[in-house]
Amino acid sequence: MEILNTIAILLTLSAVFSYLNYRFIKLPTAIGIMLISLVISLLLLISGELGIFNVAEQARMLINSIDFHTLLIDGMLSFLLFAGALHINLNDLSKQKWVIMILATVGVVSSTFIVGGISWIILNAFELNISFIYCLLFGALISPTDPIAVLGILKTAGVPKSLEIKISGESLFNDGVAVVVFLVVLGVATGQNEPTIFSIGTLFIQEVIGGAVYGLIIGGLCFYMLRSVNNYQVEILLTLALVMGGYAFAIAIHVSGPIAMVVAGLLIGNHGRIFAMSESTREHLDSFWELIDEILNAVLFLLIGLEVLVLVYHTEYFLVALAIIPVVLVSRFVSVSIPIHLMKKVRDFSPGVARLMTWGGLRGGISVALALSLPQGMEREVILAVTYAVVIFSILVQGLTLGSLAKQVQAEALRALVKKHVQ
Repeated sequence: MEILNTIAILLTLSAVFSYLNYRFIKLPTAIGIMLISLVISLLLLISGELGIFNVAEQARMLINSIDFHTLLIDGMLSFLLFAGALHINLNDLSKQKWVIMILATVGVVSSTFIVGGISWIILNAFELNISFIYCLLFGALISPTDPIAVLGILKTAGVPKSLEIKISGESLFNDGVAVVVFLVVLGVATGQNEPTIFSIGTLFIQEVIGGAVYGLIIGGLCFYMLRSVNNYQVEILLTLALVMGGYAFAIAIHVSGPIAMVVAGLLIGNHGRIFAMSESTREHLDSFWELIDEILNAVLFLLIGLEVLVLVYHTEYFLVALAIIPVVLVSRFVSVSIPIHLMKKVRDFSPGVARLMTWGGLRGGISVALALSLPQGMEREVILAVTYAVVIFSILVQGLTLGSLAKQVQAEALRALVKKHVQ
């Protein structure tokens, strides 16, 4: 009964905040819900400190009763990734495959070390003596762009189509790579793993390559079953089974569930849509998964806003976060611009692509969930507080200004083109 009550509270709050945002604030739905929940959480904390309206403790108990890491990583993530991949055109994605592959691997690893190294310097400057390996852990969990945040905000950002495919494709694949990097570093930090090339390579092949192959297998099986029936109720149930059963089995056999869901979603959303579905099924399937995507996004961003109730507050943590936010942005710019600069010799890129991919590389719930999975201790407190600050800045500041930056870059490109033509 407690689980049902928790679900009821979260869905009710999501619906009410969504209504308030739609009527009065008029921000993108996910951002509006998160902003309202964040403001209410801060008001609850302040009122509790002043002894005016002390319900912060009850709210904190509710949030503590929710295992955010398990809820997102083992529950909601499979639905959100499948729904996101379902609407990405495979032909458009294949045109950007090398860019996406390099950014999702080399970009994540390089960002992990850049952020980890500079964070270690900053934390020691504030006399928060956290070991270098835990700083690398922070680098690993904050480096991947969050597909949930990215896909939700790109819908209204108005960026060019080719850039949208780069950002969304990268975000769909890089979380699987980042989780592998995170697990390797966490194993070293806790003494469970030896940081050998063999062990890292084995884990990468098992999780990433294994996840992709597994996704093709279960996606192909579902495609075959979809092609043999013409009933949208049955076909929607088949996709639900693919996501829920497929993700659960991926965890059981230790391959990357997120990558499996992305690959399966791409297969069903492209070949399945063309060769295995009637027009009626396509419409119902799209409507169903769009609704699932919107509901789960609303709940996720609500939870991100409410998580402020359970953070540990110290002035040093706030100052460290202010120092590290630009570090994360610079690291993102370096890890994006260098591969793009090297690839410009063999392919063309639209003007301002590095700036837009840097600012569009949003962090979200996955980073918070990984931070919450760390073992208890001072390191966890600091990393969680800084991670939360980076995520809030990313969603509120970067997410709300991405569209304006895109328009600015497009205007600059147009002026440069006109100037070149005049000359």
